[in-house]
Amino acid sequence: MLPRDLKPEQFKGYPPEARKLVTGYIGALQRLPLSFLPSLLREVIDYDFKFPAERRAVGKELANLNSLSSERMDTWFEGFSQIQLSPKLESSDWINAPAQFVEQLSGYLWTTHQLDAFRTAALEYAGRLQAAVPPEPPPAPRLGITLVGQGVAAHDEALFRKLRPHGAYFSRVKPENGLKQLLGAVAARAKAHPVAYGHWYIDGGQAADHDPVLTRVSYDALEPARAALLRKIRSETDRPGMGPEALRTLLAQLRPSDLGFDRSGDAVLDRFQVKLLTEGSGTQIFSTTFAQWTAREVLRRVQPLTLLVRFAPRQRQKPMYELLSGNSDRLELDPVGSLVDGDMGAYYNWLNQQRLPGAEQSSFLVWFENHSDAVAVGPSMARGTVSNTVADIGEVLSWMS
Repeated sequence: MLPRDLKPEQFKGYPPEARKLVTGYIGALQRLPLSFLPSLLREVIDYDFKFPAERRAVGKELANLNSLSSERMDTWFEGFSQIQLSPKLESSDWINAPAQFVEQLSGYLWTTHQLDAFRTAALEYAGRLQAAVPPEPPPAPRLGITLVGQGVAAHDEALFRKLRPHGAYFSRVKPENGLKQLLGAVAARAKAHPVAYGHWYIDGGQAADHDPVLTRVSYDALEPARAALLRKIRSETDRPGMGPEALRTLLAQLRPSDLGFDRSGDAVLDRFQVKLLTEGSGTQIFSTTFAQWTAREVLRRVQPLTLLVRFAPRQRQKPMYELLSGNSDRLELDPVGSLVDGDMGAYYNWLNQQRLPGAEQSSFLVWFENHSDAVAVGPSMARGTVSNTVADIGEVLSWMS
């Protein structure tokens, strides 16, 4: 079947809000090439489980497509229309399984030497879409905070070398009650700027006491889900013929109930956490990877106003079969190695925050937890400077606003 044959009743398997959305734009979808449409439907089918920023983006994209004249539609999708597809792809159930179609399409484009042409068409479309539907500025300046080095008694090497040129380095931070001050500050921001899923606390270990106004994700809280996933991975990889592609497809189909999530929980947040564990490489076994990947996905998908990320010690490197065994009886932590991970992770968090709208007004703070080193980046912070002023971390944060 081709897009021109689409009918509203063919979307009866979609969740309620997704079905309502997509059936309102059938006319626009019928005009799209098959090489493009399933990529859009992959986003639409998960509409009910997307964050507000993602919903707005999908809705605006569909509205923009609906507004294009026939001539402009031909221009926008000329590159996609030239992609040749196989009869097998055309006859697949790309309406109800768009993600599987996109996965198969990737391999097909590679084998038919059309990958470069597809990439060019995708980049051209993304550029036109961004020009037609520019991103919205945030309702308040963004604030990112990253804490690293939990459990490290001392560290002689210089930290935050990649961030220091972009902000002010503070060398005499008073560490007392630092975490409590920062959690209090982000909770105050959440109450001052109430936005659904707008203020996050990500912990790579056990979450500290915090105001429930924050959206919280922690590595320790997901231990039952991680254990269930590792059991499933071990079970599947022991089966004859189970390769990495088949395993990836299976993991993509998992739902929160498959990993033991409470059915009465937050459906959007639960689905997000499942994706963290099934799509992230190493998020199931390394706490630092979990914290970094979660921060990346929150910034990419949610575009929050406030994000506090706290790295915790991860287990030491071992052979993969031991890591996947799920045996925590002999868990050996590596605090110093985790500090190095967190130092680089903080830099990535800042980079990803800078990719969001309103970057010129955003602020970012990284602190060596329970120690005296911090770097503050923002409009009010002189770049490449050093301060020997004695201050607690809350004061440093206040100087950034």
